Amino acid sequence: MSGHSAKVFPVLLLVLPSGGFAEPVLVGFGTHKPPYVFEQQNSGLEYDLVEAALAQAGLEMKPYYAPLERLHRMLQNRELDAMASTNQTSGVDAHYSDVYIEYHNVAVTLRHRNIRLDAMDDLQGYSISAFQRARFVLGPEFSSMSAANPRYREEARQITRNLLLYAGRIDVMIGDRRIIQAFNDEIADRVDVSQPVTEHLLFPPTGYRVGFVDPALRDRFDQGLRSIRANGGYQKIDHSYAAHSPPVTE
Repeated sequence: MSGHSAKVFPVLLLVLPSGGFAEPVLVGFGTHKPPYVFEQQNSGLEYDLVEAALAQAGLEMKPYYAPLERLHRMLQNRELDAMASTNQTSGVDAHYSDVYIEYHNVAVTLRHRNIRLDAMDDLQGYSISAFQRARFVLGPEFSSMSAANPRYREEARQITRNLLLYAGRIDVMIGDRRIIQAFNDEIADRVDVSQPVTEHLLFPPTGYRVGFVDPALRDRFDQGLRSIRANGGYQKIDHSYAAHSPPVTE
């Protein structure tokens, strides 16, 4: 069990009967996307929150990592018990939990390019790299833009977006601010991440839910989520990743 997971172990002890065993739940997570998912360490802000809510409900999380497109197919085909980082806009017939986390997506450009983006329509004509299924979760205007823009692409490996932007291969990178910052730290030896950038605040926060095959498991997760919000467990986990929140750059 990872260091972050260990933080919620006392919660697990509280909800399990003496000598009992937690019921396993196979949960799909997107591949490595710090600080939300550290795939090799089985930890991360999102990972820890889902694990803690399930543990509070007497459930043991078994993680499965894959690109988001594949995870949605697996959830649709009932090959997973649940999937994180999704919501009702996914098009997958599932039972969705309450919102457990919000992502703050921005459009990022190199400042020396002097690109101005005040509205979604302004993205037309630019080469854009976004995360997988951004076309589903960032709203109907963005979906229309992505369908009409032949230079729009989505990446299975989110680190690719950062590399493309700083290497001058694309005009606009779209993603969550914390993920972008974390990947900058990982690629600093390959591209010049000291180049000034501009963040264009085109998107409202995106609320994510866990999609479940079984509505009874969804209900137990929601109760566990309410419990960790009430007992301070949620806030403790969130605070432990506070250092990953970058300042706004405009």
